Amino acid sequence: MSEFVFELATPADDPAIRRLLANNPVPGQVTVTYEREPDYFLGCGTMGRFCQVLVARRRPGGEVAAVATRTTRPLFVNGQIEEVGYIGQLRVDERFRGRWIVSGGFHYFHHLHADGRVAGYVTTIIEGNAQAQGLLVERARRHFPVYREVDRLCTAAIILKRPLFRLRSRNTQYATRNTFEIHPATPTDLLTITAFLRQHGPTKQFFPVYSEDDFRNSPTTLGFRLEDFVVARQDGKIVGVIGLWDQSSYKQTVVRAYNDSLRRLRPLYNGWLRLSGTKPLPSPGQPIHFAYASFICIAENNPDIFGILLQNVYNLAVERGYAYLMVGLSTRDPLLRVAQKYAHIPYYSRLYTVCWPDEAAFHEKLDQRIPYVEIASL
Repeated sequence: MSEFVFELATPADDPAIRRLLANNPVPGQVTVTYEREPDYFLGCGTMGRFCQVLVARRRPGGEVAAVATRTTRPLFVNGQIEEVGYIGQLRVDERFRGRWIVSGGFHYFHHLHADGRVAGYVTTIIEGNAQAQGLLVERARRHFPVYREVDRLCTAAIILKRPLFRLRSRNTQYATRNTFEIHPATPTDLLTITAFLRQHGPTKQFFPVYSEDDFRNSPTTLGFRLEDFVVARQDGKIVGVIGLWDQSSYKQTVVRAYNDSLRRLRPLYNGWLRLSGTKPLPSPGQPIHFAYASFICIAENNPDIFGILLQNVYNLAVERGYAYLMVGLSTRDPLLRVAQKYAHIPYYSRLYTVCWPDEAAFHEKLDQRIPYVEIASL
């Protein structure tokens, strides 16, 4: 391990970190890079109110060989507010994989964890990532933290076509159906929206704790505007909210290559997509244009309310010209079945708690509430 040194990144590391992300694609039917232009640190506030970026430097020149983040934020755990950590953004330059970098990184991570900010962490691993699954879960070294599975998550990349019904003016309600009034938020709604999130968010495990300040030009919700909340009311009271969150100004998923069959068929496939009113597949080097359905909070987890809200958010995303609407929910969540009725591409991942062996109580105390993970903050 003397080949590498581990320490916290500084703003001077930004070009090297962004270069590492851009030069290390994730393979698959579509090979992509997860990039953070124009400034890696710009999006860190969405991951947590406290954020540390770890880097591994190769000696003697100091080249950045790997990066990861440790963030913390208040979440509802068993219905109570608790500061919880998140481990994410782990990337190792392919030239240095297999050189015990992850092992050295966890030694340094444990040193940072000694600040006592949190008792435990959550993280996700994409299904099919056998390397991460084996290294972190199945064959973890003794000094690694323990990864325990909590749930299975599904991100439905809903394919946006034509509007499902004609939207009314943005200055009035979107639609009225089954006695629900659906409308965009206004500044006067902020207090009642945050109160609603704090009242109904605790029914989900790990639902984020939001304050009014989080929606006032805060790094926590960078790029999100209050008017991008779609609000459902019944008898004058809020019964559900969803936000449409575009993070493309600081986070991008860029297509780098298509596999052989998809590469050959892409011109024909794009022609069919255009005829069906769908955006074509982007060319290599171009980003995928999508937005997140975020802050999903529904009174009593009512699928009917969610269905009406999602329909309006779908139309709003079409109106804005996105290609996909990303909806992330637990596979145990009845709301997921509503989202899955749309034409979509599913992506599955596993949600884990991460604790050192002598702090297993964080995992063991969890009750059976359905988790909610804000995928836009990962």
